[in-house]
Amino acid sequence: MYQELARTIIKNVGGGENISNFTHCATRLRFNLKNDSKADLQTLKSTKGIIGVVNSNGQLQIIIGSDVSNVYKEILNSNLVVSNDKQDNKKKGLTSIFEIIAGIFTPIMPPLTAAGMLKVVLIIASTFGLLSKESQTYYIFNFAADSIFFIFPVILGYTSAVKFKCNPYMGMLLGGAMIHPSYMSLVNAKEAVTFLGLPMKLVTYASSVVPIILVVFVMSYVENFADKVSPKPIRFFLKPLITILVMIPLVFLVLGPLGSITGEGLAVLVNKINTVAPWLIPAIIGATTPLLVMIGMHWAIIPIGFNELALKGFENFIGPGMMVSNIAHGGAILAVALKTKNKDFKQLAGSSGFSALFGITEPAMYGVTLKLKKPLIPIMVAGGLAGLYCGLMEVVRYSTGMPGLASIAIFISDIKPSNVIHALIACGIAFVVSFVGMFVVGFEDIPNENKEKVKKEKKEAKPALEIGEVMATVKSIADGEVIELSAVKDEAFASESLGKGFAIIPENGKILSPINGTVVSIFATNHAIGLESEDGTEILIHIGIDTVRLNGEHFKSLVKEGDSIKIGDILVEFEKDKVVKKGFDISTPVIITNTFDYKNIIPIKFGKVKAGEDILSLA
Repeated sequence: MYQELARTIIKNVGGGENISNFTHCATRLRFNLKNDSKADLQTLKSTKGIIGVVNSNGQLQIIIGSDVSNVYKEILNSNLVVSNDKQDNKKKGLTSIFEIIAGIFTPIMPPLTAAGMLKVVLIIASTFGLLSKESQTYYIFNFAADSIFFIFPVILGYTSAVKFKCNPYMGMLLGGAMIHPSYMSLVNAKEAVTFLGLPMKLVTYASSVVPIILVVFVMSYVENFADKVSPKPIRFFLKPLITILVMIPLVFLVLGPLGSITGEGLAVLVNKINTVAPWLIPAIIGATTPLLVMIGMHWAIIPIGFNELALKGFENFIGPGMMVSNIAHGGAILAVALKTKNKDFKQLAGSSGFSALFGITEPAMYGVTLKLKKPLIPIMVAGGLAGLYCGLMEVVRYSTGMPGLASIAIFISDIKPSNVIHALIACGIAFVVSFVGMFVVGFEDIPNENKEKVKKEKKEAKPALEIGEVMATVKSIADGEVIELSAVKDEAFASESLGKGFAIIPENGKILSPINGTVVSIFATNHAIGLESEDGTEILIHIGIDTVRLNGEHFKSLVKEGDSIKIGDILVEFEKDKVVKKGFDISTPVIITNTFDYKNIIPIKFGKVKAGEDILSLA
């Protein structure tokens, strides 16, 4: 069976000669193709044994489920593809531009959101007379909220270095030099300055985005060079010395001014578009956001929004259009939830539709929209119309935040009170047009019989348990917060394609056994583990999202395949803080991979839990 599936996959990704690199994680095969157009996605999606197909960030992901390692081995054994072990190691480190931008900016979203919401609180407090703008309290809170933008070079110096795989503290050092008070005094003096006998262009780097990213990108190569030429006994201090001696002149004479010109060019382009047609960009973003998210290109334009916020304190380029697009997405999918006759699909559409309204569209996108396809029509039409309204009414956002109803406060302004009103009207347009439009467009419903057929096939292999015959429970694997699978930012887990279950955001780095049973499999990088309980429950624990890219770094397995385990035994330890610092989401799905062997899987508790508490009941 696995041989046939492997041959089918190789054929439909364009043949072995079209594969430049491939690997797998706990649930999916991951291909980098030389020519994406040669892949037959429709055939792959309809192939028995393939749960789903996602083409994102320059990588074709084929979702297999718990049998992925068997299919991977058959692909290796086919001799049609070069093994990863034989490929150039540099290819493993190549990352698409969208993934690079995502890795740089995702870790700083929490402080950006915190700063933005603090500004909103200050606006509300001053508007209603709760706090005077002239008070020292307002003054301190206000500059604290602004500080995130001022120190962009330092923060992005760290996250850029993590993404470019060089020393993050050296990145912070260069960012700090770019906003040092002594340098700023040279800028403010407005006098000619020479450095190493060359004239130096004085640029204000505080609140800038592009220059530091360019600086750290070049530093990654300089640091690698310094590592190679430094003798091992003195490498500890010689490597950073060479790096800083080379980089400081490059920063102030070449890279900083070049990056500044690029950033200013983006600002000029945005201003030019806003001058000629202020309605154009919000309308385009509102209409095309679903397509941009599908291919990962939204990460290419998000930095432009950050650049505008940093320079002007507000922006209309990205935020308004993305917000109304997400509201439109929620409206269409909630209409699907009302219209579908499939009970399980109704539940999925309902939960993912509401999450889209609050800015998280991936579960709706991959769980509903791409399956039905037709929802894209009302979503794009409604997003475009609402974005056009935002452009005509000159709606702007004053801070960062999740583009949805949860962050509507970032549109509040005491200078322009009507701004938030127009933002709410735009949200109303997006929701109503997409909701009604979904009923007009219609869709081909997913019949319940499909699931019954799958159940029947499963039953032939193993009789299903009757309600009341056996009742099993699955415990919490850690102290932390239990969330629904639909909230996980990975379509394969969120759509329950791999099975039902729950996810937990662990408070520490210890993952414990939720059952009494046996360790069935451990992924090579120790980020995922398969278990089977004494009563036959098959469980997959996947620590974090996309953590396979860490290649086992920061993960340590304390058990091996075949070990007997008891509830509460430590299975895996991982360095939680280091994983988070590298920009990874540590939401940990716990999946019942033999879901169809049960009549019902009932969640017992969500929210804060302790390790060992009952989370799922299986009948």
